[in-house]
Amino acid sequence: MLIIRHAEVREILREREREISDLVAAAYRMHDAGRSAVPHSTFLRFPEKPRDRIIALPAYLGGEVCAAGVKWVASFPENIDAGLARASATIVLNSLRTGYPEAFIEASLISAKRTAASAALAASVLTGRQVGGSDVTGVGLIGCGVINVEVLRFLAAMLPALSTATIFDTDAARVAEFAQRCAESVPKVGLVVADSADEVLSAHSVTAIATTAARPHMDLAACRPGSSVLHISLRDLTAESILVSQNVVDDADHVCREQTSLHLAEQLSGGREFITASIGGILRDPASFRRDPDRIVIFSPFGLGILDIALAQFVLTEAVRGQMGVHIDDFLPQTVARN
Repeated sequence: MLIIRHAEVREILREREREISDLVAAAYRMHDAGRSAVPHSTFLRFPEKPRDRIIALPAYLGGEVCAAGVKWVASFPENIDAGLARASATIVLNSLRTGYPEAFIEASLISAKRTAASAALAASVLTGRQVGGSDVTGVGLIGCGVINVEVLRFLAAMLPALSTATIFDTDAARVAEFAQRCAESVPKVGLVVADSADEVLSAHSVTAIATTAARPHMDLAACRPGSSVLHISLRDLTAESILVSQNVVDDADHVCREQTSLHLAEQLSGGREFITASIGGILRDPASFRRDPDRIVIFSPFGLGILDIALAQFVLTEAVRGQMGVHIDDFLPQTVARN
């Protein structure tokens, strides 16, 4: 067993936004081509603390990655009030030859970066611009947490003209902390603090929403026609706003469950006709998706485990190459059972 710690993961992934984005894009293409296995994630909830949850995301990804494992990710929103990170995560990778677990990886950064890479990739695709040639100069960010810090970092890497971000959070202290972190990690992007979510939605043609909302509380009436909304937290938007927009998802079967905004839209409409395309399908065949210039397009990624596995396998490969991590030689039983 190789245990890879947070500091080592951070070192491996430092300033590799383009490589990570390429891994995410390749994973989406393989998923669309049927070269993955992604069972539904399992939600462990607690009757006494309904906002808290721990989720298991098992996945297999074929192709050059050829890896399997599971991410175990916890979300405890009250951690924020105690000065702790809301989310924590670990990933176990298993050998595809024996099935034995072979790596145990601290995965909070993997989880955040694959989420951000997915959002930035969608922004590049849905705005009809290719990496390196974008004229997007400003973005909106609703929710000043770890995820949107990473989203801004990846957007800055993939949208070279980006120079301004308009931000909003209901907690002024989090806004201040967010601004400090962004000044250190994305110094080329200037921040403008908004007084409301609607002000953010109206400021730019691309907005990322990453909050801890448990139920819909927002519509998109303030958005410009043809805007792109990265609905990362999945439960902010009303079902009505979903139904009048173009919708792109990572996987319809995964995203239409667990009371997400799209799940509520499905219940309200009686079907999934409001889902226009999948991101993997667009990446494999860009001509298959047509933007309506007068409608808002919403990207709602459930967060497929294949992204975690792809990035974890990359981290494992780099850790072995760099002789990083802690080896535990006697983790598994030493005797062989013959039954």
